Amino acid sequence: MKEEFFTHTLSNGIRCVLKTVRSEVCFCSMTIGAGSRDEREQEKGIAHLLEHTLFKGTERRKAYQVNCRLENLGGEINAFTTKEETVVHATVLRGDFAKAVELMDDIIFHSTFPHEEVEKEKEVIYDEINMYKDSPDERIYDDFEDLLFAGSELGHNILGSKRTLAKLHTEQIKEFVERNYTTDRMVFAAIGNISPKRFVTTVERYFGAEKASLRQSQRTVPEMVERFSKSVTKQQHQVREVLGARAYSLDDKRRLALILMTNLLGGPSAASRLNVALRERRALTYCVEALYTPLSDCGMFSIYFSCEKDKLERCREILHKELWRIMNEPLTARQLSVAKKQFIGGFAISAENNEAYMLSVGKSFLSFGGVDSIEAIYRKVEEIGPEDIMAVARDILPGLSSLTYI
Repeated sequence: MKEEFFTHTLSNGIRCVLKTVRSEVCFCSMTIGAGSRDEREQEKGIAHLLEHTLFKGTERRKAYQVNCRLENLGGEINAFTTKEETVVHATVLRGDFAKAVELMDDIIFHSTFPHEEVEKEKEVIYDEINMYKDSPDERIYDDFEDLLFAGSELGHNILGSKRTLAKLHTEQIKEFVERNYTTDRMVFAAIGNISPKRFVTTVERYFGAEKASLRQSQRTVPEMVERFSKSVTKQQHQVREVLGARAYSLDDKRRLALILMTNLLGGPSAASRLNVALRERRALTYCVEALYTPLSDCGMFSIYFSCEKDKLERCREILHKELWRIMNEPLTARQLSVAKKQFIGGFAISAENNEAYMLSVGKSFLSFGGVDSIEAIYRKVEEIGPEDIMAVARDILPGLSSLTYI
């Protein structure tokens, strides 16, 4: 059986992964194991600021030259920051693959972070912070995470604050890069009509020329916090509430069972239990969802809903009844089969989106050193029984904390 991925590890430790498909478009990304949780106290917001300023000039390019390099070819390059990773990704025609790799190498390893560009980009992020403050649906999640992970590096917003950003400067950014952008924590992934030979030649020529480096610092697992229930008064028409708790890490064997439980409660399906109970049957809310976010050494499970203020207690009552049901009433064979089919179908469909799949491949290789095939994931899902769903529900749901915007 032909392997889905071709892999090649450079002498400096960068892992390179290729999936060859018949397409005129090539998607590629560099996933770097450095995010906002790697910031020190005086650096809050620096990982995101760094991501912005990667494009503001290198040792051989001005900012406009970076921005135009792929766009003039009909392609694009961008980046994003999470709690644990920074990802630089590009989309180009297959004939321009080497140009994309060369540009990514240039900005990741040779950016200069000019002072005047850093200061200008701070203004852009200040505006981003203002937009975020005007988006209570997003802000409540970050505020909840700050409480759930209080006292740890995970307990602060990725954007940082205007106060902390104002103090950051070029030398701090360079020091963060040196400390965290290490080759042992980088994975380059590409999906496109590229031969393994061409792939190896290209990554060796550019990424292979960079000096090897090793991460010296270790992340600390966040300590557990006391269960909490907090309300914050906001000037808004609706009430918004997040309920959540610490959950399983990426390598926890119970992760798939928790994903199934999350989908059953409030996943993307309109037939999810909370959506049916709160929206479809009673029209109490426009939005209710359940999310599970696994991290390298912990995770978070959460439920979010919004409603009119006079409907809050009724929503809570119905929601807790649904939580009781999933903890105490085993799924029937049909219910479990449907839940598994929904998950496998959604996973298979998402794998057809080459750009999204490429990004997930980079993260998977960084976290696990590989990617499970759809068949392997299907086998693991098939092994999950009703008792496994109840077990994770009873483990996670009784300890839910809450944050309410009133």
